[in-house]
Formats: sequence, C-alpha cells, structure tokens
Amino acid sequence: IGMRHISLSTCGLVPRIDELAEKRLQLTLSVSLHSPDDASRSAIMPINRKYPVDVLLDACRRYFEKTGRRVSFEYTMIDGVSDSPEQAELLASKLHGLAAHVNMIPLNPVAESPLRPSTRQAVARFQKILEGHGIPATVRRSLGGDIDASCGQLRRKYVKESEKTEGTAWTHGD
Repeated sequence: IGMRHISLSTCGLVPRIDELAEKRLQLTLSVSLHSPDDASRSAIMPINRKYPVDVLLDACRRYFEKTGRRVSFEYTMIDGVSDSPEQAELLASKLHGLAAHVNMIPLNPVAESPLRPSTRQAVARFQKILEGHGIPATVRRSLGGDIDASCGQLRRKYVKESEKTEGTAWTHGD
C-alpha cells in the first residue's frame, strides 16, 4: 500500500502533528474537528481545552507547508449542535487558505444520548456553504446503523451487555 493511500487520524494533538510534519510522509492527515468554535468543540472533544481550534488549525497549516498534503477534517453533523449555517460560515473562514477537505459525517444515533443526527436539509445546506467558499466537502454514508453497528453504537451495546453481566460468575459447565 502506498503512503498516499494511508490516513492517520488524530483528535488534534498539536505537538504530534508538528512531529509528523517534520517526517514529511506522504500520508493523509485526518483531524477530528467536529466544530469550528472552541465552546462547542470543547464540549464534544475535551482535548480542545488544551489545543484550541485556532492553535490546531495553525498546526495543520504547518503540516501542509511541510508536506504539501491537504488535510482532511472529520466533522460530525449533530442536530442543533454543529450544523448551523453560522457554523458552516465560521468553518469556511477558519479553513480559508488551507488545502483542506471536509468529511461531513451524520451522527450515528445512540438510544442513551439526547444527540441526534442533522437533517438531510441541514447537511445539504452546510455542504453548499462550504463548497460556495471553495472548500471541498463530502457527506459520508454511514453503514450498519440498522443493526446498531455504526461507529459509536457497537461500543455502547458492548458496554450495556457488560453491565448486565458484571458480577456474573462464568463457568464452563457440563
């Protein structure tokens, strides 16, 4: 497999992004962004308290300058949390001048969470705003949701099953 076909995902550890840039590897840096503003991103991703959005994006710019490789941003579309036109405009302004691609990922619903995926209309509007500013954006299709097997769903199902059996003595019976 060629390096250009390999993606390295990060929550946004700025010193590690800088280290990776120095190696000048021709892989794709994939950053879990999920919100362009610090308040929302900190609620979704606590690492943002250590490396705020602007600090993270500066590291991504340095990465691009050293490697010439565009940065991929993962962006979960959460109804009423990360999908407003204002957030799309803010994201577009923050990514201006950076070779970037945004992967828009509708949230996979989990029964125990009040968070819900954005509507198709909100996702389409968000994508149109980004593309209107020259930022390529792709809406990712999620598979496995019909059987609770999408990202984030399997772990929760496993945790629930583990909670049911916690304290149970397992024996290999006759």
